[in-house]
Amino acid sequence: MCGLAGIFDPAHSQVAARLEGLTRAMAEQLVHRGPDDAGVWHDAAAGVALGFRRLAIIDLSPAGHQPMASASGRYVIAFNGEIYNFTELRRMLADGGNGNWRGHSDTEVLLALIERDGVERALALVDGMFAFALWDCAEQRLTLARDRFGEKPLYYGWHAGVFAFASELKSFAALPQWPPRLDPGACAAYLRHGWLPGQQSIFAGISRLGPGQFAIIEAGRRQPRITTYWSAPERAAAVAGRFSGNEDDAATELERLLRLSVDRRMISDVPLGAFLSGGTDSSIVAALMCASGRSVRTFTISFPDWANDEAPYAAEVARHLGAEHSAIPMTERDCLDLVPGLATMYDEPFADASQIPTALLCRATRPHVTVALSGDGGDELFGGYPRYYGAERAWHRVARKPAWVRGIAAFVADGMTGQDWPPLRRIRRKLEPYAAGAPELLYRDALSWWTAGDGLLPDNASAAEPWQAAARPLAGLPSLAQRFMAMDAALYLPDDLETKIDRASMAVSLEVRAPLLQPTLAEFAWSLPMAMKYQAGRGKHLLRQVLYRHVPQALIDRPKQGFDPPLRDWLRGPLRDWADDLIASDDLSCGGLFDPRPVRNRWVEHRSGRRNWAFPLWVILMLRSWYGKTCVTP
Repeated sequence: MCGLAGIFDPAHSQVAARLEGLTRAMAEQLVHRGPDDAGVWHDAAAGVALGFRRLAIIDLSPAGHQPMASASGRYVIAFNGEIYNFTELRRMLADGGNGNWRGHSDTEVLLALIERDGVERALALVDGMFAFALWDCAEQRLTLARDRFGEKPLYYGWHAGVFAFASELKSFAALPQWPPRLDPGACAAYLRHGWLPGQQSIFAGISRLGPGQFAIIEAGRRQPRITTYWSAPERAAAVAGRFSGNEDDAATELERLLRLSVDRRMISDVPLGAFLSGGTDSSIVAALMCASGRSVRTFTISFPDWANDEAPYAAEVARHLGAEHSAIPMTERDCLDLVPGLATMYDEPFADASQIPTALLCRATRPHVTVALSGDGGDELFGGYPRYYGAERAWHRVARKPAWVRGIAAFVADGMTGQDWPPLRRIRRKLEPYAAGAPELLYRDALSWWTAGDGLLPDNASAAEPWQAAARPLAGLPSLAQRFMAMDAALYLPDDLETKIDRASMAVSLEVRAPLLQPTLAEFAWSLPMAMKYQAGRGKHLLRQVLYRHVPQALIDRPKQGFDPPLRDWLRGPLRDWADDLIASDDLSCGGLFDPRPVRNRWVEHRSGRRNWAFPLWVILMLRSWYGKTCVTP
């Protein structure tokens, strides 16, 4: 796990003379992602440079140093991540006559595979989480690529006359004339969700490479040629309904795929453990790690004063599995001390409040291990969120109404935009589903803390595009809940959950691996009928059936709990002065990005105890905190 950065300057602009120095400066912004080693490779004649910071996980020797050249010298790569099936690929390559290995890193295997098959065919063969930059010395061409579920980030764009790319936006601060203007569509999307769905970054002109994509950049072409080699919605639509066996058959196949994925993700040359909350997803990962026969360490953090403290459940599961378990106690002060640094950690505005305990968990785990396995992906693949079924029922209620009734309701809701008197606000909320116009946009509203009707900002049309694009291949699926799950795999999973864990873990140089996010396993989950995922009002049915083979049902079955901190009370107590200062500031709107009046109205209601607006307010507070630290020009 590492950080990469680089520059492509085919026009040999004013920065060409210091190409290597700029790239090194960009990479140095990522030392937290890779504290073990650093490297820069450049070709001044081609106007290209790759920079790297390494967190050594596989092959700790100098043979794993990056940027790394292929055996022939044609390709040079800066690779962030892991190829989990690299040992199988290495054997396959060796059987084909490639036996001249310099070390045993997965990066060297990937380069050999690309030399043999080319980038696109190589990407089809790898199982991994990664982002990489590859320079083709023969074709004078740069390729950027990202893993299927977007576990590892990669930003790119033209700035100050050069094409720049990096694992995090903070690397771009090393370039002249940074930062650029904010992107209005991205700001609108952020204010809705508290995270950025899709490929636009918060800055105009800087994009994020999408999950399952690679981009080719060549001299003479300003726009990268982007290819999607794998798409969660397209694959979900392609395999839907394919499984024809019974539930026992499905459970057996699911356990086989899970064991294979866990075993691959336990390969490491450094200490390895697992996060364990005691819930279904983390427990099944820990159970299959223990079933491998290896000694397993598990970690959780304990909040004795929180009503949703899961530490006791995690301890019981670990005891049953025979894992060496650590429950690290945390205090309210530990949480509050993190808040001022969140803007720097996340680089862009980000307001999933579970970012706080996630960052603490990573920080507490890192002194003991360098790699941790997590249960991310279980809810999205196996239907664990109640919102899938609630949004499906809501759309069916809307769709049953005559068109003229829906039209009137939408017209009335639109006319109440910005009305913040509580009775009118409640009426508007009930009418807003009729204005959605499509099930994917109703589902988008279910994931929104602020909507156009709140009067905060105009509903920028581009903010809907990622949801419409994700929904397009899914129109043929019979169940709306299935569609919403696949949309989450394309948007919510990479852009909220994986962003959260990547930044929180990399801030302390910890690699986190997610066995449930294995492509074959995901496609198997999408092939299952909904009855195997959702039964008796609960999701993740089949996943729990596999878990019960390893952990008694009594240790697992309890109401689903989140990982959210008590924001409501914090904003009325220890964070009140901090929030007061931000909300009272003259530039609360961050240069006119939104109308501050609804925010201030809700802050008054929240502070008085009349309403709980903690999460919508957190979205604003994280934006304003980030804006103040980044000093952007709106």
